Amino acid sequence: MGFREVIVDENLSFFGTDRQQGFYLQRYFVKEWVENSMLILSIDDIDKCWKNIIAKDLERKYEGVKLIPIRDFEWGRECFVHDPSGVLLHFCEFKK
Repeated sequence: MGFREVIVDENLSFFGTDRQQGFYLQRYFVKEWVENSMLILSIDDIDKCWKNIIAKDLERKYEGVKLIPIRDFEWGRECFVHDPSGVLLHFCEFKK
């Protein structure tokens, strides 16, 4: 999805644009946690992000992926990706 992966060890990776902006993913599966997890990512250009997401053809490549297009709100704009494990990813562009 455009993030660079830095492998910390066999069970932990950092995904981000640099060491200051990103998130860690750990190889640790608890079904109940995954089904109730979401990650909110603040981005600068939601249109560019959405084009990047669509270009990856994720719904065809991975069973269970669901994409929800950009929506406008009073606070800004966002789109959603439900990943194959059930985690909901929010991509948000907040008004400045």
